[in-house]
Amino acid sequence: MADYKNINIRNKRATFDYEILEEFIAGVVLVGTEIKSIRAGKASLTDSYCYFQDGELWIRGVNISEYDWGTCNNHVPRRDRKLLLQRKELNKLQRQLQDRGLTVVGLRMFLSERGFAKIVIGLARGRKAYDKREYLKENDAKREMDKAMKRFK
Repeated sequence: MADYKNINIRNKRATFDYEILEEFIAGVVLVGTEIKSIRAGKASLTDSYCYFQDGELWIRGVNISEYDWGTCNNHVPRRDRKLLLQRKELNKLQRQLQDRGLTVVGLRMFLSERGFAKIVIGLARGRKAYDKREYLKENDAKREMDKAMKRFK
């Protein structure tokens, strides 16, 4: 079992597929054994995205595996979950989503100091194939420079 203080579940695909314009930290409404699965590190944010329904922000595509020691009352792994943000932030996001080509994706899940599950969501614009290649080149160059700097220290 993972040390629950160090839970840091990332969506590495999101930073590759999208250009992140702005980030928000949102609480997550969980039921049953979901928090125990998150503390065990059994969650995935791959292919997760957010949408508005009746003025509330929901996230779809988050997979929180069933808890190993759960009974028949175990949770549904891939259900939509409500996100908790300030009304001001929700209004801002909703206005910005009116622009063409913008979406909200889940970037990272962690546990707060008080033990609550939080998700970092990002307002994002999709990257084209040539942008992705440029992103990979930049990362490789940065890695090479870091390696060279480490050698000279």
